[in-house]
Amino acid sequence: MKVTVKTIENQVAGDIELSEAVFGVELRKDILARMVKYQLAKRRAGTHKTKGVSDISGTTKKPWKQKGTGRARASSLRSAQFRGGATIFGPVVRSHAIDLPKKVRKLALRVALSAKQAEGKLFVVDSLDIKEAKTKAVVSAFQAFGFTKPLIIGGEILNEAFAKAARNIKHVDILPQQGANVYDILNHKELVLTKDAIAYLEARLS
Repeated sequence: MKVTVKTIENQVAGDIELSEAVFGVELRKDILARMVKYQLAKRRAGTHKTKGVSDISGTTKKPWKQKGTGRARASSLRSAQFRGGATIFGPVVRSHAIDLPKKVRKLALRVALSAKQAEGKLFVVDSLDIKEAKTKAVVSAFQAFGFTKPLIIGGEILNEAFAKAARNIKHVDILPQQGANVYDILNHKELVLTKDAIAYLEARLS
């Protein structure tokens, strides 16, 4: 499929042929849902923890004798029924990550890219080089395109001047090509790819 290439100032800069195998895949919501769940689970820190009996500081002395007091038997004041005692079956430090085959992850990225192309929300720019690398100039460029919440994926090394000019703009995210992922693509209304990013994604996903 052929797509128009523009400059970052919204001037026509030619055409590019997109691979059907990467940008023309059938929409699979089930695959996207699995991938989003995989990404969100993997980013969880899993550092929540409560104290068990072995983590509570305090005496190990038996608080009263086993029989004859009329009270319930107790072995330690660190037990859960006492104030300041342990928590039973509380959360522990662990990984929340789940397994997802690499083939499914690659398919999910192809589906996400194809969905943006089908919606008409995929834009291709020749590069991120801008004449005036200032936030005001970048905002004007985005307004010319009609962007509201764009995700911009550049080359292997981002244009530092453009990245600095755009980082203070609300709802705008900029990633290098190796950072392209399903969650961020779906979480933004527009997807902007440079020609370098397209070459990389087609090589990575074909």
